[in-house]
Amino acid sequence: MTDDKTAGEGGPLLWQKAGVAIDPAVQRFLAGEDVLLDRQLIAYDIQASRAHAEGLARVGILSETECSSIADALDDLKGAIASGRFVLDDRFEDMHSAIESFLIDKLGDVGRKIHTGRSRNDQVLVASRLWLRDQLARLLAVNRSIASVALMRADLDMALPLPGYTHLQRAMVSSAGMWWAGWAESFIDDAWLARDTLAWVDANPLGSASGFGVNLALDRDYTTEALGFSRLQVSATYAQLSRGKFELQALAALSQALLDLRRLAWDLSLFLSAEYGFVRLPAQYTTGSSLMPNKRNPDLVELLRASHAVVVGAQSELQALLSLPSGYHRDLQFSKGPVLRAMQHGLAALELVPKLLESLAWKQEAMRTAIDEGMYATDVAMDLAASGVPFREAYRRAAESSTDAHAAQRTPEDSLKARVSAGGAANALLDRLSERLHAITNAGSRTK
Repeated sequence: MTDDKTAGEGGPLLWQKAGVAIDPAVQRFLAGEDVLLDRQLIAYDIQASRAHAEGLARVGILSETECSSIADALDDLKGAIASGRFVLDDRFEDMHSAIESFLIDKLGDVGRKIHTGRSRNDQVLVASRLWLRDQLARLLAVNRSIASVALMRADLDMALPLPGYTHLQRAMVSSAGMWWAGWAESFIDDAWLARDTLAWVDANPLGSASGFGVNLALDRDYTTEALGFSRLQVSATYAQLSRGKFELQALAALSQALLDLRRLAWDLSLFLSAEYGFVRLPAQYTTGSSLMPNKRNPDLVELLRASHAVVVGAQSELQALLSLPSGYHRDLQFSKGPVLRAMQHGLAALELVPKLLESLAWKQEAMRTAIDEGMYATDVAMDLAASGVPFREAYRRAAESSTDAHAAQRTPEDSLKARVSAGGAANALLDRLSERLHAITNAGSRTK
């Protein structure tokens, strides 16, 4: 590697000035977790560096031969990282210094040209933006997958009676299909939100440099197209202002999906208990007790329920960091960790859900047994109201009538067949939900 002044054991400091001593303890604090976190981002920084080199060739800073040499070296670096021959470690301050050091080591002065017209500020912005775009595409896909499973189960289980609860008290006759349909529409909405958030953040900050532009006619429209962005982030100043803002919105989209997952997992936690006994899961989704031989615990479901907290914590951390004036501030370095960790954890949790839901089995006898006579009272009141009795009078009569009479005249299936309002068991409109789910697939990105 280069003999320049180093961070850690051997990597260069891009900003080092002659005659200024580096305190290793200070430098370790400044570098923080970057070399570890940047392992998730370096491939995107390499991708952006290639587009930047092509942009420099378009304005005459690099010859075509030099640009080709840089592109080949970047391909070599990407391959070395993939094979484990190159590891981003504490020899380097961050991924930016690692890439530049690699290019200089292989190409000499040609490698030293790569940083012309860019700053580490727009480097981290574009690498993070490319990474964030991929994570939002994953979020969109997993939300669609969960919604698809729930919609399929809703169609199969619409006539399967399930007690409906409010305040954790038995309320009305519902069905497993209605339960599934609720989660199907929830995750359809979450998929739309992920898609719209993806379109919102799909803007190219490369070429904004440190937030003030540069004295070169960089073809930013070219790098926008080369990197597959749907539009250019025009203002160099706004490019800096958007750091953290875009990440926060992505976390908001992730948080909505995990909020729905938390509530779904709560239902499953209750339904799996002996007190309810409505659901059975395969053994691989439960764990045993270290002490009690009789126990199988729904640990996965409980950790899925807790995963929303990880994202909320990251949102809070990021919001606290963004109490800053305009322009770049080193505080923003601390935004990287919570965003990467929250996205990694949240997506890993969500991607376990489709197979979990596919494997869920209902214990129908327990579900039917839990439907008691009082749960038909609302049906009685509605029948009276439909016959012309004012609803408040119908309500009073149903409340005062014998629950035995309710039970003698009705079954859970009768109750479900009578639920003809839109979204009810007898008129679930699952075709509309299917159309909305399919429409997300066909939706395109925003235009430039």
